[in-house]
Amino acid sequence: MSKLTLISWNVNGIRAIARKGFAPWLEKVQPDILCLQETKANPNQLDKSLKNIPNYHSYFSSAAKAGYSGVATYTKIKPKQASFGLKYDGIDEEGRVALTEYDDFLLFNVYFPNGKASKERLAYKMKFYDEFLETVSKLTKQGKNVIFCGDVNTAHKPIDLARPKENETISGFLPEERAWLDKVIASGFIDTFRVFNQKPDQYSWWSQRTRARQRNVGWRIDYFFVNSVFAPKVTNAFIMPEVMGSDHCPIGIEIQL
Repeated sequence: MSKLTLISWNVNGIRAIARKGFAPWLEKVQPDILCLQETKANPNQLDKSLKNIPNYHSYFSSAAKAGYSGVATYTKIKPKQASFGLKYDGIDEEGRVALTEYDDFLLFNVYFPNGKASKERLAYKMKFYDEFLETVSKLTKQGKNVIFCGDVNTAHKPIDLARPKENETISGFLPEERAWLDKVIASGFIDTFRVFNQKPDQYSWWSQRTRARQRNVGWRIDYFFVNSVFAPKVTNAFIMPEVMGSDHCPIGIEIQL
């Protein structure tokens, strides 16, 4: 039996987080796999300390547009294979998906789109959602175990944000976005955090505009989902609100194989 710790974190800029104590934090926490979102950098813009972290293999997916989007996966276990994107026309230019394949599971590190900017961006977000769910559902039907994590950019239930009533017409808590999360669960995926923690006031993102973090006026929009067959392997799920450096905090799961 081996125990693995997986952590996911929207860092709001990997170069920014590097200046805010990322290396000592990683040295202390030592997850087996770390998935970062919103890296906002191409690998050739990163110095060696971020590209070649001792004991980790690293995989980067970056957007065609500079300083935007992007994900990075650091893993102590060398994956059998790594690939990027969803292979659907028109939604892979933003560097939002890194897939690493292991003996026991497939891991998708995903930075899901934000729909707040415009109707077009909301439509893009919903298309991305649908294509992604189709991809992972196909894999579970083939008997694969799937973990997907990252910034989903939607709070699922009223318990998942501090002010549900005021946000019912805001992207991130729209009925159609929440209905997609219902579909994820109906497709056999488990929101791991809610298996272990049913309490309110558990958030992973806070607006930087209004001292929201000090007041814990937040949203839980970062998740680890696993398919139901694999769910018994998950022994813990947690949020790390004490970790600063981004407008999001890290979240994680422990699995026993």
